[in-house]
Amino acid sequence: MWKPLAIAFMAACGNALFVYGQRVATHSPNPFLYMLGCVGSGCVMFLIATLAWQSPGNLSYVTANAGSMLLGGGGFFVTFLGFYLLYSGYGASQYALYATLSILTTSLGVGVFVFREQLNFYQIVAMGLAVASIALWTYGRSLTV
Repeated sequence: MWKPLAIAFMAACGNALFVYGQRVATHSPNPFLYMLGCVGSGCVMFLIATLAWQSPGNLSYVTANAGSMLLGGGGFFVTFLGFYLLYSGYGASQYALYATLSILTTSLGVGVFVFREQLNFYQIVAMGLAVASIALWTYGRSLTV
């Protein structure tokens, strides 16, 4: 259990760096400029890491998985654009809303419905609490805005 938790924490810290970077950057009327800079610098980092981690069959892997990579790239695009619009328009605190919806769309939608991954009782209760958290978050925002 600790290894996936540590990896998820690493990803969460990366997301926090992304959100922090966006919030301290000056606002642009073109939402794609900040994203282009982030994705471009990320691509350079990925290129360096990929070249440092040479393994046999890299080209055949890319060729065999080009469609999946294109689909994932579309997912990155939609996610990063959503991040920019959400955080620049409504603030970093709205991450709670995104995270909860992400739990539902990814864990439930992709994991359970598409790939038929099993859930136990506690995970089902957690999904219900995630839905309740969206309702409470939305209600709480309506009181403070």
